[in-house]
Amino acid sequence: MKALVLCPAYFAPISHWIPLAHSTPIVWETHDHYQKQTYRNRTYIAAANGKLMLNIPIKHTQKGTHQKSDAVRIENDFPWQQQHWKSLESAYRSSPFFEFYEDDLKLLYTTPAVTLLDFNMRCMRWACESIQLDAPETTTTTYYKTLPSEQVDARNWIDAKGNQPVALESYIQVFSEKNGFLSNLSILDLIFNEGPNAVSFLKKSRP
Repeated sequence: MKALVLCPAYFAPISHWIPLAHSTPIVWETHDHYQKQTYRNRTYIAAANGKLMLNIPIKHTQKGTHQKSDAVRIENDFPWQQQHWKSLESAYRSSPFFEFYEDDLKLLYTTPAVTLLDFNMRCMRWACESIQLDAPETTTTTYYKTLPSEQVDARNWIDAKGNQPVALESYIQVFSEKNGFLSNLSILDLIFNEGPNAVSFLKKSRP
């Protein structure tokens, strides 16, 4: 089976997790250039008023200077961790499984985060452990514009404005009676609403 090359994201959308559930080998792209408006530093949840974006602020370089993804540092002058945690509590406190995962997840939002890549990898490991998937740890060693033939390029999935085709079944969300079903949100939405059934949901979804 060919390995899928993905960019680490901030609690990536559900569709990113389907290949993991189907045991597809994953290689994390860590040597590309950082780009704005991607899932690297944003995730979407289902809040009371609909889809809500949580955005991690980053330290920008001088205009015109590109940053490598593994060098991007988080701007901690803003209390973003506290704000994101409050948003998650507000959105999911009444969900079936929030309290079950709450204590372990809160550590991610109370432990200082320095680089975006490190924080995203910690989020990935937390989610994998929560739904009992093996956490992929293989990363790229250099950047290839065209990947080797034994790898499948899925790095464009990181584009938050892209049109990655997904066909997900619906599940009950906290505010679905008010807002309808919001598809392909953060993996957190699936975990809080489906709990241990999250991995079964992923396995029955098409990769």
